[in-house]
Amino acid sequence: MSWVRVYIHIVFSTKNREPFLNSAEIRKKVFQHIKQNAVEKNIWLDCANGWQEHAHCLISLGKEQTISKMTQLIKGESSFWINQNKLTENKFIWQDDYWAMGVSESHLQLVRNYIHNQEVHHAKKSFTDEVNEVMEKYGWSFVNEK
Repeated sequence: MSWVRVYIHIVFSTKNREPFLNSAEIRKKVFQHIKQNAVEKNIWLDCANGWQEHAHCLISLGKEQTISKMTQLIKGESSFWINQNKLTENKFIWQDDYWAMGVSESHLQLVRNYIHNQEVHHAKKSFTDEVNEVMEKYGWSFVNEK
């Protein structure tokens, strides 16, 4: 029997960073649904949360799962569900891109705390500023894949 535990922190934003998730009530519904959907799709979702224009998910990949496929399942189904339940005035869409970073077991609780405390965190720092800091810190640059 195979045993695999590979934790990935996935971050994705709404299309054009529109603040669709602009109330605590909407965010609560969306992230509860994402968690429920993950169980149904056999995705090991440790935690999920976010802010007005983005989401964070901490997942552990199964032996036959890929980051791309798990992210697609989470984003696609949640977008469909949000629109079906008319949680936003305009059509809800996640941006195509996402960020994914491996997380060592020794850092799991730090990442969980960070994800759970998005409201407090973003009272001090915008998502755009945070993205720019992460990109600079890790030497990432935007790449147009065309």
